[in-house]
Amino acid sequence: MTAPDGRGRPDRPAPGSPATGATTADDPAPAGIPALIARVMALKPVRVFLAYGAAGGPILAAGMSYQAVFAVFAALAVGFSVAGSVLAGNPALLDSLLSLIQGAVPGLFGPGGAIEDPQALLASDAVRATGIIGSVGLLVTALGWLASTRDSVRRIFELPPPATFFLLLKVKDLGLALCFALAMLLSAGLSVVSTGLLGVAFRLLQVGEDSLLAIVVGRTVGLALVLALDTAVLAGAYRILSGVRIPRPQLLQGALLGGVAMGVLKVLGTALLGGASRNPLLASFAVIIGLLIWFNLICQVILICASWIAVGMADRGIDARDLTPEQLERERLERLDEARRILEEEERARARERYAQSRGLTRVLLRLRGEHRR
Repeated sequence: MTAPDGRGRPDRPAPGSPATGATTADDPAPAGIPALIARVMALKPVRVFLAYGAAGGPILAAGMSYQAVFAVFAALAVGFSVAGSVLAGNPALLDSLLSLIQGAVPGLFGPGGAIEDPQALLASDAVRATGIIGSVGLLVTALGWLASTRDSVRRIFELPPPATFFLLLKVKDLGLALCFALAMLLSAGLSVVSTGLLGVAFRLLQVGEDSLLAIVVGRTVGLALVLALDTAVLAGAYRILSGVRIPRPQLLQGALLGGVAMGVLKVLGTALLGGASRNPLLASFAVIIGLLIWFNLICQVILICASWIAVGMADRGIDARDLTPEQLERERLERLDEARRILEEEERARARERYAQSRGLTRVLLRLRGEHRR
């Protein structure tokens, strides 16, 4: 039987639940509209969104997106200062990296964006001079966003904040931020290599680079690389950053689902964010509003897919907490004691009600049984 938050965690399946498929004579199966509603409510996507809402997912995503806006500018300050020095001799890799960033955050570069000409910013000495200041800002904002993401994902799984010493958590977050930067650079390098290999293959096959086949294949390879990167990043966020014990099948399923959803958002990013720039009331703040909308959508995807994993684990009776068998047995006994206590309180309340409503001989008999003292 499904709980109001979308997760059913009874000790054993209740009669008539999807786990048994049976009903009792006293509890006949619903028919008509109630049956349709019951079937809809039992669908996993519906239960995922119920659990997401019960955990306060939209509010958590709003807080994450607010921090992400500041984190991305601090990351760009450091990224441009490093890229301008390290990648100056490799324009192809630099262009690929800029394209990857633009695909990840539509509206960041180009006319009307937050940065109109990233190439000019790369050549600026001011960016390199403020690299240290940007590094401090990156540490404060990016690590804060990672901490917010960790706490939000753990809240979706109904887990408390980690008990690890906070300095160790900051070191862990810093390592993950560096790994993400390296993954972005690796993805850009793979994009350059794959583009070169495809060009060689097309020339051998005498296929023009402007042909429909070349465009479709190149676009497919690019989307596959982005999907692989997004899936890996989400898997790391759920398992390593958040520290949640997730079985591999559920982890890969949720991360891949999130990667596909992010890919769809990136393909439709320009259309999704175009309304902010066309609204005259928001024209002066179009860039910031667009970034807030974009990061809110991305953070919603992260937490909804975390809810998908959590509901899938609950359906299979998998506890996300790292508990020993003794702790699980102790918790089960505590739940039984609590259920027994609730039943006893309800029985006493019914006995008092019967005594209060009784008259004459019935009241005398109930008094002899002591029900007036319950």
